[in-house]
Amino acid sequence: MQLSQASAEKIMKDMCMEDMPLISMQPTPHQMPADWFTRYKKARHSFMQSLGESIEELAFMNLSQEEFMDLLMGRALPANTSIRMRVPICWGGEISPDNMFMCSTFPHSQNIDRFIIGQAGNETIWLPAPAKKIYIPAHTAGGGEGGNATEDRLAQMAAQFAASRGME
Repeated sequence: MQLSQASAEKIMKDMCMEDMPLISMQPTPHQMPADWFTRYKKARHSFMQSLGESIEELAFMNLSQEEFMDLLMGRALPANTSIRMRVPICWGGEISPDNMFMCSTFPHSQNIDRFIIGQAGNETIWLPAPAKKIYIPAHTAGGGEGGNATEDRLAQMAAQFAASRGME
């Protein structure tokens, strides 16, 4: 069934992701380049290293210092974390950090998969298009009074990371 923008937004709302912007596209199958996986791994590594710009979002992920450093060094993703392509490679999406975003695997990445797969065969597909590199739903991003010790800790770790790389 072809979705309208309103019906696509309702599905996202039902999945508690109503703050996720959507873009429409007409999927056209593209040939996967022979070296796609090698290029993907390189782009994924670059994407992970670029997450130092996203300290506010990282603070809400409640990462340990080891997970935080592994992520920013491009070594490993934390458990229950996925890197997604904004536009799938098979539909012409670029293998580039600019075409990637990160979110929790459960439930967000799994819900996004269900949402996209549910549109199979449609002339127009609605794709999630978060504004930032890390998708944190608005209903989980609010904080209470008293500050955020995790954010403070991650800000200090990010400053140390930047200093160690001469990025001050």
